[in-house]
Amino acid sequence: MTKKNNNLSKQQKEYQTFEKQRETKRPVVKNCIKAFLIGGSICTIGQAISTFYMYYFNFTEQTVGNPTVATLIFITMLLTGFGVYDHIAQVAGAGTAVPVTGFGNAVISAAIEHRTEGYVLGVGGNMFKLAGSVILFGVFSSFVIALIKTILMQWGGF
Repeated sequence: MTKKNNNLSKQQKEYQTFEKQRETKRPVVKNCIKAFLIGGSICTIGQAISTFYMYYFNFTEQTVGNPTVATLIFITMLLTGFGVYDHIAQVAGAGTAVPVTGFGNAVISAAIEHRTEGYVLGVGGNMFKLAGSVILFGVFSSFVIALIKTILMQWGGF
């Protein structure tokens, strides 16, 4: 036992024991497997889209990333708008949040939730509430890394 538990009264210790007995057991392994399989399926779909773009539109491996990401986000936004993505996310959990589809879902969900407030103040003002921080820190960290690389290349002679 930790020091924190030693300072608890008898009633508090009894309540903790009671709480542990009533706590819902989470199927962690099962949830991890579902997240892995569905997240992997999303990534497989992304790879199929990349291959499609490379084969039919003559993209290279270096240039196919942007249209693939845009297509995945667009598909996610459509599925979220029709209410399908929420059901997939309930089953998969983090398997849908980790790929880029989680970003698309976050953006469109906030927009749908606030559409009754109008297009400018509702949709436009709230669309990037959750995803805005991701965009901000992504752009800022890219700037910092590029700055460090430029300094090292100029002064370090790499």
